[in-house]
Amino acid sequence: MTPVPSKKAATSKPAKAAAKKPVASKRAAAPEAQDDASQRIDARIAELGDWRGKALAQMRALIHAADPDVIEEVKWRGTPVWSHGGILCTGESYKDKIKLTFAKGASLPDPKGLFNSSLEGNTRRALDIFEGGRVNEAAFKALVKAAVTANDKRR
Repeated sequence: MTPVPSKKAATSKPAKAAAKKPVASKRAAAPEAQDDASQRIDARIAELGDWRGKALAQMRALIHAADPDVIEEVKWRGTPVWSHGGILCTGESYKDKIKLTFAKGASLPDPKGLFNSSLEGNTRRALDIFEGGRVNEAAFKALVKAAVTANDKRR
């Protein structure tokens, strides 16, 4: 006699393989994408056209001075993003300020007390720059370098 398969076995569906999430590449952005992002950031700075554009351009120059290998990106509805092994900081513009948000700011040393916003969170910290405000350039570059180091440790 041959065994008769049960209805349950006959009607059950084969188990699906677990879906794999795509792994994000840790490679640098393609030169064309980098150029496009840099051009879009240039356009954003020009579009601001006031003290905010000048402040964002100055902070961008300091970021590049601190990390010549930084990668520029544009995300989240046109927000400039600077990365190196992960996001270093974003450069948002508001009516009354420029906000530089460091992705891992809560874990970065800030001996000069540059962070003045988003202080309550466990991860991010931000620096708000208002019209006429000045930033300690050496301390800001040290902060960028610390963010690069933090991203390197994560890899």
